[in-house]
Amino acid sequence: MSRILVTGAFGLVGSDLVPELQKIHGKESVVALARETISEEFDGILEKGDVTDKTLLESLIKKYDIDEIYHLAGLLSAGGEKNPSLAWDVNVNGLRYVLDLAVEHKLRVFWPSSIAAFGPTTPKTNVPQHTVLEPTTMYGVNKVSGELLCQYYHKKYGVDVRSLRYPGLNGYKAKPGDGTTEYAIHIFYGLLQNNSYQCFLKADTRLPMMYMDDAISGTIALMQAPSEKISIRTSYNFAAINFTPQELVDEILIISPDFKISYKPDFRQAIAESWPHSIDDSQARTDWGWKHNFGITEMTQALYNGIKTKLEK
Repeated sequence: MSRILVTGAFGLVGSDLVPELQKIHGKESVVALARETISEEFDGILEKGDVTDKTLLESLIKKYDIDEIYHLAGLLSAGGEKNPSLAWDVNVNGLRYVLDLAVEHKLRVFWPSSIAAFGPTTPKTNVPQHTVLEPTTMYGVNKVSGELLCQYYHKKYGVDVRSLRYPGLNGYKAKPGDGTTEYAIHIFYGLLQNNSYQCFLKADTRLPMMYMDDAISGTIALMQAPSEKISIRTSYNFAAINFTPQELVDEILIISPDFKISYKPDFRQAIAESWPHSIDDSQARTDWGWKHNFGITEMTQALYNGIKTKLEK
């Protein structure tokens, strides 16, 4: 049975991934590592610490006999622009420490890349698996560096490291952060708390998106796939749906016709404009059978119900 360490366990992805891993492997087999953000409802093995502390990471690997790490901890796009040096330390050095430990302790690793790895010179539509990666944000630079590190450690040391280029992920269990695509979560808080929202992107800004349940099922499917099925050791293109803020508002208006939206783009608009509109993820679908289940209508209803229930507690 796998013994799993999840860093960034209470972030956007970890808040949904950890409970699912607990269901599959048992609570006693999943260790959640967090620095500050911790769910009050968490039931399981919890450790506190920083992923830039390699000594701590190694001590946890030994203490719990870890053989698999989901390394989710990181600074997102907007946070990375506010503090580029911290972003590099957390996003790149933290990954390098995990990969070094994976060599020494023969660990299997999952690490998330992102559409932030793309840049203004990347094709905007149906971005192919192998394409130009020239990002203009520190977060994007971190992700490209991380992808190349993953491939290097696989080729040089044989580390079984796997990765997905996550699109904008939309879930309700974690608190919304300051990521560029997270307007799509904030908008539901605006709807339910004020019946209005001021969006920091333009109404017609199209971005690749995905409902969190699809992201979790895809992540686990990737990690469960036989090694011989994995042909990409940088990071797989990973896609589901794409939409604009206005298209999401149109879905919300079906639920709540009185909802009011306004648009006031900030620095995140430039970040969004450097990213593509849609992704070709046929390699993932061919190699290990990836498929998504949620369209924009299903996602909208799920986010509305989930955040409404959360705010009523």
